[in-house]
Amino acid sequence: MLSISNIGVKYGDRNVLDNISFAIKDGDRLGLVGKNGAGKSTLLKIIANHTSPHEGSIARPKGSTVGFLHQDMSLPKGKTVMQETLSVLEEVKTLEAEIEDVNQQIETRTDYESESYLDLFNQIEELNERYRMMGGQTIEADAQKILTGLGFMLKDFDRLTDEFSGGWQMRIELTKMLLKNPDYLLLDEPTNHLDIESIIWLEKFLETYEGSVIVISHDKTFLDNVTNRTIEIELGNIYDYKSNYSRYLVLRAERREQLQSAYENQQKEIARKERLVEKFRAKATKAKMAQSLMKELKRMDVIEVDVSDGSKMKLRFDPAPRAGEMVVEVKKVSKSYGNLHVLNEVDLEIIRGDKVAFVGKNGEGKSTLTKIILGDIQAKGHIKLGHNVQVGYYAQNQAETLNPKLTVLQTIELNSPEEKRTQLRSVLGSFLFSGEDVDKKVSVLSGGERARLAMACMMLRPINLLVLDEPTNHLDIRSKDVLKQAIADYDGTLIIVSHDRDFLEGLTDKVIEFNEKKLKTYLGDVQYFLKKRDLNNFRDVSLGKEGDSVVATTLAKPKVEKVKDKDYQNKLRQLQKEEQTAERRVSRLEDDIAKAEKKMADMNTFGTPEYDKAVEKYNQAQSKLEEAMETWEKATMALEDFE
Repeated sequence: MLSISNIGVKYGDRNVLDNISFAIKDGDRLGLVGKNGAGKSTLLKIIANHTSPHEGSIARPKGSTVGFLHQDMSLPKGKTVMQETLSVLEEVKTLEAEIEDVNQQIETRTDYESESYLDLFNQIEELNERYRMMGGQTIEADAQKILTGLGFMLKDFDRLTDEFSGGWQMRIELTKMLLKNPDYLLLDEPTNHLDIESIIWLEKFLETYEGSVIVISHDKTFLDNVTNRTIEIELGNIYDYKSNYSRYLVLRAERREQLQSAYENQQKEIARKERLVEKFRAKATKAKMAQSLMKELKRMDVIEVDVSDGSKMKLRFDPAPRAGEMVVEVKKVSKSYGNLHVLNEVDLEIIRGDKVAFVGKNGEGKSTLTKIILGDIQAKGHIKLGHNVQVGYYAQNQAETLNPKLTVLQTIELNSPEEKRTQLRSVLGSFLFSGEDVDKKVSVLSGGERARLAMACMMLRPINLLVLDEPTNHLDIRSKDVLKQAIADYDGTLIIVSHDRDFLEGLTDKVIEFNEKKLKTYLGDVQYFLKKRDLNNFRDVSLGKEGDSVVATTLAKPKVEKVKDKDYQNKLRQLQKEEQTAERRVSRLEDDIAKAEKKMADMNTFGTPEYDKAVEKYNQAQSKLEEAMETWEKATMALEDFE
């Protein structure tokens, strides 16, 4: 059993961890939860002995081992994936040497009755158990099995680790750790760089893991599938629940409700007794009773209600500058990395106001196409951004690109246009950086705090094409909800890459599925997509499963595939495109009218410039809607007649 006793950590005048104590038992599956910056990663580092607490101590069983997968890691260069993975063999070889030495002593020594000789049998038993847990002679086969489970292919084993992104390097480090089979496995955001297939594999691996697991994650499903105990860190204190994440939410709500009720009842009782004390104190005949009541009040254990930390980001995108009707145009685009073909002659058009989700397995080209569109990667084919398109891009590793030597304030100043300089402290405050926080070095920020800072930097300039690649990595659940609402309110064009079904739900009006180097388009949000694909959940998509039905799109083969006349097929695709473009325009105008009506219905805005602007937008949209409806009707009739 690992014991945490009276641990305290203080930064400035803030108690990050305030005299906390708990124990981790053998076989525990413990989830650490709390908002970004609450101290979760700090606590893991203390348990792993990577840092020391300001107060308190950690007691770990003698000879026990700890494996720590943390957010900031880098592998040595110049080794292949398999060479780096099998670097753990050095420990196995050391164990083999120790076992041989102890066995030699047992065979050659003659002091059979001595305590030191008898202790050799305990040593050999412990060494053999450690050797068994680390795989011994099967370690190479185990390494291949784990690497494959985490998404590597056999051909990747001989590639240099330098060729892989930080997310794939993290998988190598995780493989090394799982091979070591430590008694205490500490995982800080292990799912951030994994696709769903690898997450499922890791969940199943941990089901039969012999040691204790302590995990930080903002993936609700992963926590539910992996943990049986939840410790919440809030305002320096901890609350221990013997349940997984979903059950913890219910128990926390019940605990707070019961505590609040008990507190209110006790306060009423205290007030009643204090009134009686005041009433009886002046009367000689009641003085004894008053004294008795005062003693009762002093003996009473006063119930304290912890103030919940309700702070959250205040995130809102500025109105999108006007762009041309066509925002992104991709025609016959192909991309290969050596012999690895990722995209094969794909077509894509994104119209102003579209909200598009890119979904599919890792390695199918989602991030690649995103970078091709932005000009970060060169590819064959035609790629064009429309008139006056102003891009805001948040990459998977955006937070990792921040300079660790700069402070929070220096970082945002470096990314700010001149006209925003006077507003920077206010901007940081809306992203939960206030007071002394702005003078913190980036190097001491948590992963979630870095993500918030990177997002703040991105939002300093006008944006009418928002491109987000896995934006929820490192964000706590509360911040994810705030970001989702801000994106929902954003009036520009959106491209988002994500594996998070809960986050995507309701955010987009189009889903692009990446599969087998091709794209398939679904008009609707992720739930509509799953329904059309006859899939139960988003995990099936990432596992590459096929549903019973696939909706036909402009990128799929037309229904008249039997017709060999190319002119006929080209005309059909043109009419289908015209109909869908007209339909999207009607839908956008209806959305604009609904948003304007909502603003006009808000009495707080009446008589303000904001209200006048809403009225103007409403009138403009209404005048355009009739024309758009007529265009849509004509396009639909033309398509029906042609078919």
